[in-house]
Amino acid sequence: MPARYLIRCVSRTDRLNHDRRIRGIGGVNPDGAHWHLSEEAAIAAIEAGRWSFYVDHGGAVPVVVAISKYGNKYLKGGGDALQPESLLALPECG
Repeated sequence: MPARYLIRCVSRTDRLNHDRRIRGIGGVNPDGAHWHLSEEAAIAAIEAGRWSFYVDHGGAVPVVVAISKYGNKYLKGGGDALQPESLLALPECG
């Protein structure tokens, strides 16, 4: 079973395309250490089964890998339609 991490912030781009809005994700480990991953690294970790991610929106919402109609992979909340709204609702990573 992959290690599970809470995403607490995102790094955004200035793009409006749903598959290009997130540059990276971040959070805090139980020991207090901050972590940050590029979207590409997070997607690779999910697909390899090493890690899984979630956001807390009144409960744990899993973060999934989606594929745009152009074949680009991107992260979004499991309940999100096209846009990664669950992730975009988080603060910017510092």
